[in-house]
Amino acid sequence: MKVLIVPNFSRADALEGARHLEEWLFDQGADVLWARDKRLFPSAEDSAEGCDLVVSLGGDGTLLRAARIVGYAGTPIVGISYGHLGFLTAACPEELIVTVADALAGELHVSRRATLDIECEFEDREGETHTRRCFALNDFAVSRGGAGNMVEFDVSVSGKHIDRLRGDGFVVSTATGSTGYALAAGGPIVTPEFTGMVCVPIAPHTIMARAFLTSPADVVEIEMSPERPVMRHFFADGQPVPREKGWRGVRACVRRGPGDIVLLDRSAQSFYDSVSRVFYGQVGK
Repeated sequence: MKVLIVPNFSRADALEGARHLEEWLFDQGADVLWARDKRLFPSAEDSAEGCDLVVSLGGDGTLLRAARIVGYAGTPIVGISYGHLGFLTAACPEELIVTVADALAGELHVSRRATLDIECEFEDREGETHTRRCFALNDFAVSRGGAGNMVEFDVSVSGKHIDRLRGDGFVVSTATGSTGYALAAGGPIVTPEFTGMVCVPIAPHTIMARAFLTSPADVVEIEMSPERPVMRHFFADGQPVPREKGWRGVRACVRRGPGDIVLLDRSAQSFYDSVSRVFYGQVGK
């Protein structure tokens, strides 16, 4: 049995919980690995290869980091909430050991979450291009740059041109990400069983643009307009897509990822419990 612990290193209580969990796992005869602190090792590439379980101790951002480590491999993830909302997490700190024990025993509900496979194309001043591929559990976003200028881009789905838009940007999210940036931009809350994509313009400079859903087999392409070469940024799960200095994003293709993220929680109703608690009730209730 091999377990990877992914704590929020900026929270003392999460680190304390992680150390307590490590001691308990050692007593069970498990091998324990820790993800590295990104503040100390910013370029470190952690891996969950060979692990039977990944435990995230923090908020939803920490769980998204755990998901990036797992990628499309399908290693189960259980989240313990030490954050503000804990929308994706399964339990509170007081339930840490019993929840992990249930996860290792196969007694938690399995929620399969669709992912995104993203290809970003960048261009330098001489017109040379290179492509970077990345993973996301929540979303991919095109956003305006620090100068504040609107970006202009074309949106196509599976080869069919939808529209040319101007605005602050565009979000392509999974059902899991529908409660994140896409929701803030005016998109719908979507059940995790939905495996297509949620496409939401961000502050479009038109009253006609609306959010729409795609099928699981669709490919969403966003192409930046050469007529408006303003600063723009590409983000995957809120993290900037790496690029070389002086290169700018010109195109992105987003499709369903080749593997799902496996989240462990208490029941099939966990999603609706979280929706009720976070969006229709009192946070922390």
